[in-house]
Amino acid sequence: MAVKIKLKRLGKIRSPHYRIVVADSRTRRDGRAIEEIGLYHPVQNPSRIEVDSDRAQYWLGVGAQPTEPVLAILKLTGDWQKHKGLPAPAPLKVAEPKAARPSFEALATADEPKGEAITQKKKAEKKDEAAEAASESTEA
Repeated sequence: MAVKIKLKRLGKIRSPHYRIVVADSRTRRDGRAIEEIGLYHPVQNPSRIEVDSDRAQYWLGVGAQPTEPVLAILKLTGDWQKHKGLPAPAPLKVAEPKAARPSFEALATADEPKGEAITQKKKAEKKDEAAEAASESTEA
């Protein structure tokens, strides 16, 4: 029985994510797997790649053949070079943690006036002007 290390597709139509699985070569793409040894999420930026290195080394050592996409992933993680005895590649790019946004309370404690409006209401100004005009007309 020939064993392959291949990708098992999951996710919605335009949002794929994959599991790296060890399966019989005759099974279909999303069929039954012997073992899951990793994850691959190509839509995330940067792509999320997680491989259980010990299990990948075991299956490669027993003769499991990786498909082309899995071979590329194994070369990125360095598992293929480890299996072949070659020098390790450069480390993968890791996503930076997002900076926490300041809370509403922290922003409210800034040096800002509280409770009063900064500009005067326009209706009050119009009434004052009308009262002044009326008093001027009665005096004349």
